[in-house]
Amino acid sequence: MNLLDTVILISSMLSLLTALSVVVLSLTWLERKFLGRIQMRMGPMHVGPFGLLQPIADAVKLMAKEDVMSSWVDRVVYWFAPLVVFVPSFMIWVTIPVTRDLVIRNMDMGLFYIIAFSVLSIVGLVAAGWASSNKYAVMGGFRAAAQLISYEIPLILALLGVAMWAQSMNLVEIVHKQGSVPFALIQPLGLVLFFVAGLAELGRTPFDIHPAESEVVGGPFVEYSGAHWAVFFLAEYINTFAIAALTVLLFLGGWLFPGIPGDMGYLGIVVFLVKTYMVILVIFWIRGTYPRLRIDQLMSLGWKVLVPLSFVNIVIMSFCMFYGWPDWTLSLMSVSIIAAVSWELSRRMRTSPAPEYTVKLYVPGSEASNVG
Repeated sequence: MNLLDTVILISSMLSLLTALSVVVLSLTWLERKFLGRIQMRMGPMHVGPFGLLQPIADAVKLMAKEDVMSSWVDRVVYWFAPLVVFVPSFMIWVTIPVTRDLVIRNMDMGLFYIIAFSVLSIVGLVAAGWASSNKYAVMGGFRAAAQLISYEIPLILALLGVAMWAQSMNLVEIVHKQGSVPFALIQPLGLVLFFVAGLAELGRTPFDIHPAESEVVGGPFVEYSGAHWAVFFLAEYINTFAIAALTVLLFLGGWLFPGIPGDMGYLGIVVFLVKTYMVILVIFWIRGTYPRLRIDQLMSLGWKVLVPLSFVNIVIMSFCMFYGWPDWTLSLMSVSIIAAVSWELSRRMRTSPAPEYTVKLYVPGSEASNVG
Protein backbone atom coordinates (compact mmCIF):
# COMPACT_ATOMS: atom_id res chain seq x y z
CA MET A 1 0.00 0.00 0.00
CA ASN A 2 1.55 3.28 -1.12
CA LEU A 3 1.10 6.71 0.44
CA LEU A 4 -1.83 7.67 -1.80
CA ASP A 5 -3.78 4.54 -0.88
CA THR A 6 -3.11 5.22 2.81
CA VAL A 7 -4.40 8.79 2.50
CA ILE A 8 -7.52 7.60 0.65
CA LEU A 9 -8.18 4.94 3.29
CA ILE A 10 -7.80 7.39 6.18
CA SER A 11 -10.05 9.96 4.49
CA SER A 12 -12.65 7.25 3.85
CA MET A 13 -12.61 6.17 7.49
CA LEU A 14 -12.95 9.78 8.69
CA SER A 15 -15.85 10.32 6.28
CA LEU A 16 -17.49 7.13 7.56
CA LEU A 17 -17.08 8.26 11.18
CA THR A 18 -18.62 11.64 10.35
CA ALA A 19 -21.55 10.05 8.52
CA LEU A 20 -22.20 7.60 11.36
CA SER A 21 -22.08 10.43 13.91
CA VAL A 22 -24.73 12.33 11.93
CA VAL A 23 -26.82 9.14 11.74
CA VAL A 24 -26.57 8.68 15.53
CA LEU A 25 -27.74 12.25 16.09
CA SER A 26 -30.72 11.68 13.79
CA LEU A 27 -31.58 8.37 15.47
CA THR A 28 -31.60 9.87 18.97
CA TRP A 29 -33.93 12.66 17.84
CA LEU A 30 -36.16 10.25 15.92
CA GLU A 31 -36.40 7.82 18.84
CA ARG A 32 -37.35 10.49 21.35
CA LYS A 33 -39.97 11.98 19.04
CA PHE A 34 -41.38 8.57 18.09
CA LEU A 35 -41.57 7.36 21.70
CA GLY A 36 -43.13 10.67 22.65
CA ARG A 37 -45.90 10.15 20.12
CA ILE A 38 -46.49 6.61 21.36
CA GLN A 39 -46.75 7.90 24.94
CA MET A 40 -48.92 10.87 23.89
CA ARG A 41 -46.14 13.41 24.46
CA MET A 42 -44.50 15.96 22.16
CA GLY A 43 -40.89 14.88 22.64
CA PRO A 44 -38.02 17.40 22.17
CA MET A 45 -39.44 20.79 21.16
CA HIS A 46 -37.39 23.64 22.62
CA VAL A 47 -33.82 23.37 21.24
CA GLY A 48 -34.05 24.32 17.58
CA PRO A 49 -37.08 23.89 15.31
CA PHE A 50 -39.03 20.77 16.35
CA GLY A 51 -36.20 19.99 18.76
CA LEU A 52 -33.79 19.10 15.94
CA LEU A 53 -30.81 20.55 17.80
CA GLN A 54 -31.51 18.65 21.02
CA PRO A 55 -29.10 15.75 20.14
CA ILE A 56 -26.31 18.27 19.49
CA ALA A 57 -26.99 19.93 22.85
CA ASP A 58 -26.89 16.53 24.56
CA ALA A 59 -23.61 15.67 22.83
CA VAL A 60 -22.01 18.95 23.92
CA LYS A 61 -23.24 18.38 27.48
CA LEU A 62 -21.75 14.88 27.61
CA MET A 63 -18.40 15.98 26.20
CA ALA A 64 -18.17 18.91 28.65
CA LYS A 65 -19.34 16.91 31.65
CA GLU A 66 -16.84 16.04 34.35
CA ASP A 67 -15.52 12.50 34.01
CA VAL A 68 -15.97 11.07 37.50
CA MET A 69 -13.84 8.00 38.21
CA SER A 70 -13.94 6.03 41.44
CA SER A 71 -10.66 5.43 43.23
CA TRP A 72 -11.08 1.64 43.25
CA VAL A 73 -11.48 1.10 39.48
CA ASP A 74 -8.89 -0.63 37.30
CA ARG A 75 -7.91 2.49 35.38
CA VAL A 76 -6.30 0.86 32.32
CA VAL A 77 -9.20 -1.51 31.62
CA TYR A 78 -11.70 1.21 32.59
CA TRP A 79 -10.29 3.54 29.93
CA PHE A 80 -9.99 0.95 27.16
CA ALA A 81 -13.34 -0.85 27.63
CA PRO A 82 -15.39 1.82 25.75
CA LEU A 83 -12.97 1.60 22.81
CA VAL A 84 -13.24 -2.20 22.74
CA VAL A 85 -17.01 -1.80 22.40
CA PHE A 86 -16.87 1.06 19.88
CA VAL A 87 -14.18 -0.16 17.47
CA PRO A 88 -15.99 -3.37 16.36
CA SER A 89 -19.26 -1.47 15.84
CA PHE A 90 -17.38 0.99 13.63
CA MET A 91 -15.24 -1.53 11.75
CA ILE A 92 -18.15 -3.64 10.50
CA TRP A 93 -19.23 -0.64 8.41
CA VAL A 94 -16.07 -1.00 6.34
CA THR A 95 -17.75 -3.72 4.28
CA ILE A 96 -21.45 -2.75 4.55
CA PRO A 97 -22.50 -1.29 1.17
CA VAL A 98 -25.03 1.51 0.80
CA THR A 99 -25.16 0.98 -2.97
CA ARG A 100 -23.19 -1.17 -5.38
CA ASP A 101 -20.39 1.40 -5.66
CA LEU A 102 -20.69 3.15 -2.28
CA VAL A 103 -18.69 0.87 0.03
CA ILE A 104 -15.22 1.28 1.51
CA ARG A 105 -14.10 -2.31 0.90
CA ASN A 106 -16.27 -4.82 -0.96
CA MET A 107 -15.08 -8.14 0.51
CA ASP A 108 -15.88 -11.59 -0.85
CA MET A 109 -16.05 -12.82 2.77
CA GLY A 110 -18.01 -9.80 3.98
CA LEU A 111 -20.46 -11.77 6.15
CA PHE A 112 -17.61 -13.64 7.83
CA TYR A 113 -15.83 -10.32 8.50
CA ILE A 114 -18.97 -8.88 10.12
CA ILE A 115 -19.47 -11.94 12.32
CA ALA A 116 -15.83 -11.93 13.40
CA PHE A 117 -15.90 -8.28 14.49
CA SER A 118 -19.38 -8.28 16.04
CA VAL A 119 -18.49 -10.85 18.70
CA LEU A 120 -15.65 -8.68 20.05
CA SER A 121 -18.02 -6.23 21.74
CA ILE A 122 -18.76 -8.88 24.39
CA VAL A 123 -15.21 -8.50 25.67
CA GLY A 124 -15.66 -4.74 26.11
CA LEU A 125 -18.89 -5.08 28.09
CA VAL A 126 -17.43 -7.69 30.44
CA ALA A 127 -14.26 -5.62 30.84
CA ALA A 128 -16.31 -2.50 31.63
CA GLY A 129 -18.20 -4.31 34.36
CA TRP A 130 -15.08 -5.92 35.81
CA ALA A 131 -12.98 -2.74 35.77
CA SER A 132 -15.68 -0.75 37.57
CA SER A 133 -15.30 -2.89 40.73
CA ASN A 134 -19.03 -2.50 41.32
CA LYS A 135 -21.27 -5.47 42.03
CA TYR A 136 -24.03 -4.19 39.77
CA ALA A 137 -21.55 -3.52 36.96
CA VAL A 138 -20.04 -7.01 37.28
CA MET A 139 -23.50 -8.56 37.31
CA GLY A 140 -24.48 -6.57 34.22
CA GLY A 141 -21.28 -7.61 32.45
CA PHE A 142 -21.93 -11.29 33.14
CA ARG A 143 -25.52 -10.86 31.98
CA ALA A 144 -24.28 -9.28 28.76
CA ALA A 145 -21.85 -12.14 28.16
CA ALA A 146 -24.51 -14.80 28.72
CA GLN A 147 -27.05 -12.99 26.55
CA LEU A 148 -24.77 -12.15 23.63
CA ILE A 149 -23.17 -15.61 23.50
CA SER A 150 -26.60 -17.27 23.56
CA TYR A 151 -28.03 -15.19 20.73
CA GLU A 152 -24.91 -15.28 18.57
CA ILE A 153 -25.85 -18.83 17.55
CA PRO A 154 -29.23 -18.08 15.91
CA LEU A 155 -27.83 -14.86 14.45
CA ILE A 156 -24.91 -16.64 12.77
CA LEU A 157 -27.14 -19.49 11.55
CA ALA A 158 -29.58 -16.98 10.04
CA LEU A 159 -26.66 -15.37 8.18
CA LEU A 160 -25.52 -18.83 7.09
CA GLY A 161 -28.95 -19.49 5.60
CA VAL A 162 -28.74 -16.31 3.52
CA ALA A 163 -25.21 -17.20 2.36
CA MET A 164 -26.37 -20.71 1.38
CA TRP A 165 -29.31 -19.44 -0.65
CA ALA A 166 -27.29 -16.70 -2.38
CA GLN A 167 -24.22 -18.99 -2.67
CA SER A 168 -22.06 -16.04 -1.70
CA MET A 169 -20.85 -14.15 1.37
CA ASN A 170 -20.37 -10.93 -0.59
CA LEU A 171 -23.05 -8.44 0.47
CA VAL A 172 -23.25 -6.77 -2.96
CA GLU A 173 -23.83 -10.14 -4.65
CA ILE A 174 -26.43 -11.08 -2.02
CA VAL A 175 -28.36 -7.89 -2.83
CA HIS A 176 -28.17 -8.59 -6.57
CA LYS A 177 -29.59 -12.09 -5.99
CA GLN A 178 -32.74 -10.35 -4.72
CA GLY A 179 -33.33 -8.49 -7.96
CA SER A 180 -36.63 -10.30 -8.63
CA VAL A 181 -37.77 -11.52 -5.20
CA PRO A 182 -36.41 -10.32 -1.82
CA PHE A 183 -35.25 -13.04 0.53
CA ALA A 184 -37.82 -11.92 3.11
CA LEU A 185 -40.49 -13.61 0.97
CA ILE A 186 -38.40 -16.76 0.46
CA GLN A 187 -36.97 -17.04 3.99
CA PRO A 188 -39.46 -15.40 6.38
CA LEU A 189 -38.24 -17.69 9.17
CA GLY A 190 -34.67 -16.53 8.61
CA LEU A 191 -35.83 -12.90 8.71
CA VAL A 192 -37.62 -13.42 12.05
CA LEU A 193 -34.63 -15.26 13.54
CA PHE A 194 -32.14 -12.62 12.43
CA PHE A 195 -34.27 -9.69 13.59
CA VAL A 196 -35.06 -11.14 17.03
CA ALA A 197 -31.46 -12.27 17.59
CA GLY A 198 -30.27 -8.85 16.39
CA LEU A 199 -32.45 -7.11 18.97
CA ALA A 200 -30.96 -9.33 21.66
CA GLU A 201 -27.44 -8.55 20.42
CA LEU A 202 -28.19 -4.85 20.66
CA GLY A 203 -29.56 -5.20 24.18
CA ARG A 204 -32.68 -3.26 23.18
CA THR A 205 -36.19 -3.74 24.52
CA PRO A 206 -37.43 -6.37 25.31
CA PHE A 207 -33.91 -7.81 25.67
CA ASP A 208 -32.33 -4.96 27.68
CA ILE A 209 -31.26 -7.27 30.50
CA HIS A 210 -27.66 -6.21 31.09
CA PRO A 211 -28.31 -2.44 31.47
CA ALA A 212 -31.65 -2.97 33.28
CA GLU A 213 -31.96 0.21 35.37
CA SER A 214 -34.61 -1.23 37.69
CA GLU A 215 -32.49 -4.29 38.49
CA VAL A 216 -28.77 -3.59 38.06
CA VAL A 217 -28.98 0.24 37.80
CA GLY A 218 -27.29 0.45 34.42
CA GLY A 219 -25.18 -2.70 34.47
CA PRO A 220 -21.67 -2.33 33.00
CA PHE A 221 -22.15 1.44 32.55
CA VAL A 222 -23.06 2.31 36.14
CA GLU A 223 -19.63 3.80 36.96
CA TYR A 224 -19.21 5.62 33.62
CA SER A 225 -20.07 9.25 32.91
CA GLY A 226 -19.24 12.04 30.50
CA ALA A 227 -17.25 11.20 27.38
CA HIS A 228 -16.69 7.56 28.37
CA TRP A 229 -20.43 6.94 28.65
CA ALA A 230 -20.97 8.82 25.38
CA VAL A 231 -18.72 6.29 23.59
CA PHE A 232 -20.92 3.42 24.80
CA PHE A 233 -23.98 5.39 23.70
CA LEU A 234 -22.45 6.03 20.26
CA ALA A 235 -21.59 2.34 19.82
CA GLU A 236 -25.14 1.26 20.74
CA TYR A 237 -26.77 3.43 18.09
CA ILE A 238 -24.18 2.55 15.45
CA ASN A 239 -24.94 -1.12 16.11
CA THR A 240 -28.68 -0.38 15.88
CA PHE A 241 -28.18 1.23 12.48
CA ALA A 242 -25.96 -1.70 11.43
CA ILE A 243 -28.57 -4.35 12.35
CA ALA A 244 -31.25 -2.41 10.47
CA ALA A 245 -28.95 -2.01 7.44
CA LEU A 246 -28.07 -5.72 7.43
CA THR A 247 -31.76 -6.61 7.64
CA VAL A 248 -32.35 -4.47 4.56
CA LEU A 249 -29.36 -5.87 2.66
CA LEU A 250 -29.93 -9.53 3.48
CA PHE A 251 -33.72 -9.78 3.33
CA LEU A 252 -35.33 -6.63 1.87
CA GLY A 253 -33.36 -6.16 -1.33
CA GLY A 254 -30.95 -3.46 -0.20
CA TRP A 255 -30.94 -0.51 -2.59
CA LEU A 256 -33.04 -2.40 -5.15
CA PHE A 257 -36.72 -1.61 -5.61
CA PRO A 258 -39.30 -3.04 -8.04
CA GLY A 259 -39.34 -0.97 -11.19
CA ILE A 260 -36.09 0.86 -10.37
CA PRO A 261 -32.80 -0.27 -11.99
CA GLY A 262 -30.01 -1.30 -9.66
CA ASP A 263 -27.55 1.36 -10.90
CA MET A 264 -29.63 4.49 -10.18
CA GLY A 265 -26.88 6.10 -8.10
CA TYR A 266 -28.30 8.62 -5.65
CA LEU A 267 -31.80 7.17 -5.95
CA GLY A 268 -30.41 3.85 -4.70
CA ILE A 269 -29.04 5.65 -1.62
CA VAL A 270 -32.49 7.10 -0.94
CA VAL A 271 -34.15 3.69 -1.30
CA PHE A 272 -31.61 2.09 1.06
CA LEU A 273 -32.00 4.80 3.70
CA VAL A 274 -35.80 4.73 3.55
CA LYS A 275 -35.85 0.96 4.06
CA THR A 276 -33.29 1.16 6.86
CA TYR A 277 -35.14 3.87 8.76
CA MET A 278 -38.39 1.91 8.41
CA VAL A 279 -36.72 -1.06 10.12
CA ILE A 280 -35.37 1.28 12.81
CA LEU A 281 -38.89 2.60 13.42
CA VAL A 282 -40.00 -0.98 14.05
CA ILE A 283 -37.20 -1.32 16.64
CA PHE A 284 -38.33 1.91 18.31
CA TRP A 285 -41.96 0.79 18.21
CA ILE A 286 -41.03 -2.43 20.02
CA ARG A 287 -39.28 -0.38 22.71
CA GLY A 288 -42.37 1.74 23.26
CA THR A 289 -44.75 -1.23 23.28
CA TYR A 290 -43.25 -4.29 24.97
CA PRO A 291 -41.95 -4.74 28.53
CA ARG A 292 -38.58 -6.18 29.43
CA LEU A 293 -38.25 -9.96 29.64
CA ARG A 294 -37.01 -11.64 32.78
CA ILE A 295 -33.55 -13.12 32.42
CA ASP A 296 -34.90 -16.68 32.66
CA GLN A 297 -37.41 -15.92 29.89
CA LEU A 298 -34.68 -14.41 27.75
CA MET A 299 -32.39 -17.43 28.09
CA SER A 300 -35.27 -19.87 27.53
CA LEU A 301 -36.31 -18.03 24.36
CA GLY A 302 -32.76 -18.19 23.04
CA TRP A 303 -31.88 -21.80 23.81
CA LYS A 304 -35.30 -23.47 23.64
CA VAL A 305 -36.85 -21.59 20.71
CA LEU A 306 -34.43 -19.64 18.53
CA VAL A 307 -31.52 -22.10 18.47
CA PRO A 308 -33.69 -25.13 17.47
CA LEU A 309 -35.55 -23.00 14.91
CA SER A 310 -32.22 -21.90 13.44
CA PHE A 311 -31.20 -25.50 12.82
CA VAL A 312 -34.66 -26.28 11.41
CA ASN A 313 -34.29 -23.32 9.03
CA ILE A 314 -30.95 -24.66 7.78
CA VAL A 315 -32.37 -28.19 7.34
CA ILE A 316 -35.45 -27.20 5.33
CA MET A 317 -33.34 -24.88 3.20
CA SER A 318 -30.88 -27.69 2.51
CA PHE A 319 -33.72 -29.96 1.40
CA CYS A 320 -35.10 -27.30 -0.94
CA MET A 321 -31.68 -26.68 -2.48
CA PHE A 322 -30.72 -30.36 -2.78
CA TYR A 323 -33.96 -31.48 -4.42
CA GLY A 324 -34.43 -28.31 -6.46
CA TRP A 325 -37.82 -27.45 -5.01
CA PRO A 326 -39.32 -24.08 -6.03
CA ASP A 327 -38.91 -21.04 -3.81
CA TRP A 328 -42.52 -21.03 -2.68
CA THR A 329 -42.09 -24.38 -0.91
CA LEU A 330 -39.47 -22.87 1.41
CA SER A 331 -41.73 -19.85 1.98
CA LEU A 332 -44.70 -22.09 2.80
CA MET A 333 -42.72 -24.24 5.25
CA SER A 334 -41.23 -21.16 6.93
CA VAL A 335 -44.60 -19.48 7.38
CA SER A 336 -46.10 -22.72 8.73
CA ILE A 337 -43.30 -23.07 11.29
CA ILE A 338 -43.66 -19.42 12.38
CA ALA A 339 -47.42 -19.83 12.81
CA ALA A 340 -47.07 -23.09 14.78
CA VAL A 341 -44.39 -21.71 17.12
CA SER A 342 -46.31 -18.45 17.66
CA TRP A 343 -49.50 -20.37 18.53
CA GLU A 344 -47.64 -22.63 20.96
CA LEU A 345 -45.91 -19.71 22.69
CA SER A 346 -49.18 -17.79 23.04
CA ARG A 347 -50.92 -20.91 24.40
CA ARG A 348 -48.23 -21.41 27.02
CA MET A 349 -48.37 -17.77 28.03
CA ARG A 350 -52.13 -18.02 28.56
CA THR A 351 -52.12 -21.32 30.46
CA SER A 352 -48.88 -21.18 32.47
CA PRO A 353 -49.45 -20.48 36.18
CA ALA A 354 -48.07 -17.36 37.77
CA PRO A 355 -44.77 -17.92 39.61
CA GLU A 356 -45.08 -18.32 43.35
CA TYR A 357 -42.57 -16.82 45.72
CA THR A 358 -42.06 -17.85 49.32
CA VAL A 359 -40.60 -15.34 51.73
CA LYS A 360 -39.07 -16.65 54.96
CA LEU A 361 -38.23 -14.24 57.74
CA TYR A 362 -34.97 -14.82 59.56
CA VAL A 363 -35.21 -14.60 63.34
CA PRO A 364 -31.85 -14.50 65.17
CA GLY A 365 -31.40 -17.52 67.42
CA SER A 366 -34.16 -19.53 65.76
CA GLU A 367 -31.71 -22.20 64.55
CA ALA A 368 -30.40 -22.79 68.06
CA SER A 369 -33.88 -23.13 69.49
CA ASN A 370 -34.87 -25.57 66.74
CA VAL A 371 -31.80 -27.74 67.39
CA GLY A 372 -32.55 -27.97 71.10
